[in-house]
Amino acid sequence: MKKLLLSSLAGLILTSGSALAADLYTPPPAYKAPPPPPPAISWTGCYIDGSGGYGLWNQSHFTETDPGLVQLSPNVNSGGEGWLARLGGGCDYQTPLFNGRVVIGAFADYDFTGFSGVFQDSLNGLTGTEKERDAWAAGGRVGYLVTPNLLTYFDGGYTQARFDSIAFSGTPFAVSANTYNGWFIGGGTEYALSGIIPINGLFWRNEYRYADYQAADVVVLPVGTGAAEHMQKDVQTITSGLVWRFNFAGPLATRY
Repeated sequence: MKKLLLSSLAGLILTSGSALAADLYTPPPAYKAPPPPPPAISWTGCYIDGSGGYGLWNQSHFTETDPGLVQLSPNVNSGGEGWLARLGGGCDYQTPLFNGRVVIGAFADYDFTGFSGVFQDSLNGLTGTEKERDAWAAGGRVGYLVTPNLLTYFDGGYTQARFDSIAFSGTPFAVSANTYNGWFIGGGTEYALSGIIPINGLFWRNEYRYADYQAADVVVLPVGTGAAEHMQKDVQTITSGLVWRFNFAGPLATRY
C-alpha cells in the first residue's frame, strides 16, 4: 500500500512538472529583416544657394592729374564695412578620385552689399561717404569629402564690384562711380543636413572669400576739373547660408 502511494505521488509530481514546463515555454520571435539603410548622398548635380554675412574693404589711393596721371598727393589708406546678402548657383561632380572623395564644380553668385566708409581726399582733405553697391563672381572650386556628409573646399575665379560716386561734403565735387575688375580666392565647408532637417537636398555652407581688384583712375566730377583719384581695392567677406541640391539621394560615385 505504501509502495502504491509513493508511486502515485511520484507520477503526480512528474505530470505536474511536465505541464508547468509546457506552460513556461515561449517560442522564439519571428525573424525580421533590419530596415534598409538611408539613401546615400550624392554631390554630383546642380544647386541654388542663398547666404548672408559680413564684409569689409580696404583701399590705397592718391590724387593725380587728369590727363597725364601725375601723382599730386601722398598715398593713403581708407576702407569700409557692412552686411551682404548673396544669391547663386552652380553644378558639382563627385569624381572617382581618392575613392570618390574629390568634388569639382563651377558656380556664379551675386552680392547685394551694404558696405560704407569715409573717404578723404589726400590733397585737399575733402571727405565724403563711399559705398559698395553690389558685386558678382564666377569661378570654380575643388573639394575633399572628410565624411560622406562634410565637404571642405577651395574656390577662385573672376569678380567685379560696383562702387557708387563719392560726393565731397560742402563742395560741388565728387569722385565718379566705378566698376572694378579683379580675381578672388576663398574656401569653406558644406554639410548635408539630411537626418537633422526633414528636407531632401538641404546643405549648410560657410565660406570666407578674398577679392583683389585692379587699380583704377577715377575721374573727379564735374568733368574738366583736371583731377582724378587713383584707387586700388581689396574686399573680404564671410558668409553662412543654405544650399539646395536638385538630385539629393542619388547614388554616390563610390562608397567608402
